[in-house]
Amino acid sequence: MKRLLGTQAHGIRLPIISRGDDLAEIVAASVAEAVSAEGFTLKNSDVIGVTEAIVAKSQGNFASLDDIGADIRSKFPGGTVGLVFPILSRNRFLNILKGLARGADKVYVLLSFPQDEVGNPVMDLNQLDDLEEELKNTPISGSDFKKLTADYVHPFTDVNYIDLYESVGENVEVFLSNDPRDILKLTPHVLVGEIHSRNRTKARLEKAGAATVYTLSDILSAPVNGSGFNPDHGVLGSNLDTHESLKLFPRDCDVFVKSVRAKIAERTGVEPEILVYGDGAFKDPICGIWELADPVVSPAYTGRLGGQPREIKLKYVSENVFGNLSGEEKQKAVTEMIKAKHRGEAQYAEGTTPRKFSDLLGSLCDLMSGSGDKGTPVILIQGYFDDYSDM
Repeated sequence: MKRLLGTQAHGIRLPIISRGDDLAEIVAASVAEAVSAEGFTLKNSDVIGVTEAIVAKSQGNFASLDDIGADIRSKFPGGTVGLVFPILSRNRFLNILKGLARGADKVYVLLSFPQDEVGNPVMDLNQLDDLEEELKNTPISGSDFKKLTADYVHPFTDVNYIDLYESVGENVEVFLSNDPRDILKLTPHVLVGEIHSRNRTKARLEKAGAATVYTLSDILSAPVNGSGFNPDHGVLGSNLDTHESLKLFPRDCDVFVKSVRAKIAERTGVEPEILVYGDGAFKDPICGIWELADPVVSPAYTGRLGGQPREIKLKYVSENVFGNLSGEEKQKAVTEMIKAKHRGEAQYAEGTTPRKFSDLLGSLCDLMSGSGDKGTPVILIQGYFDDYSDM
């Protein structure tokens, strides 16, 4: 029978996960139960994604604001910290700043404008050209910037982030600039708050003569007073847990994905691909915010997911190569070209953007599971590695 369906994604419901739960066992049992109940056939080519949030939660990978403060104090013993280009976020960054302020006598926060690294605006973009002269001399104090931008508030959160960040404590003062080296006019001791461009900014600051430079990936990269930690990402990828604590990005995910795969194989005889996923790598077309506030889309995945698609662009070859054909004849010609691709013979096998499977599939998982109350922190993807020749 001719196949009429291609890729399908299913949200798998799990019980509420708590610290110390054997998550690999719970995921394996839940997937096996769902497959049996819904009549699916699990295949080795299937992909199972597990959201990073429940991996970290089951690990108990949490840290208090005091833990952050203690780590800051150990890295900046002079008591002054210049924080460069953090994102504008109550969920992602506010608690980090609170912890930082507990570990420092003075914190200078340098925000970028007109928006942060992931697209959150700190001013109306339409004002940028009109204020060109006023915004030349940086760093600009937060109070002066607010006067220039009429106390601008974020269009989706209704928050003035200059006010919010300065409300953390009397020892926190906000400035604005698009040159990270401007922080050195205030202090030579710097913490880089960027996510994806942190290493370049760190190198620029070191070259400019900074005395101390760390990034957020260095904060809680090891446990402090028995806290959670992440050796690769520190507090990057963390989320608000309570008003006094953060949930950190999960660690040891390579061990976790292998364990899930093995436990599913024990139950079903099938070894699907497994990945842990965080934020999807997409930009919202309405608000203009790039959703990837995590340091990576996927911190760990099994073997095949480390590759990239090698696909033929059907809309190109169907018109430009086989435009003189139609109907079944065209379909057969396109199908044969795809089969030739698998044999390494296709001329047009590089027709699509070479993104990583882990980024594409992690983004799909994130869109499917959402961040609210769907209750499906595990996503089963079937048919992703099929193509038009798999009829």
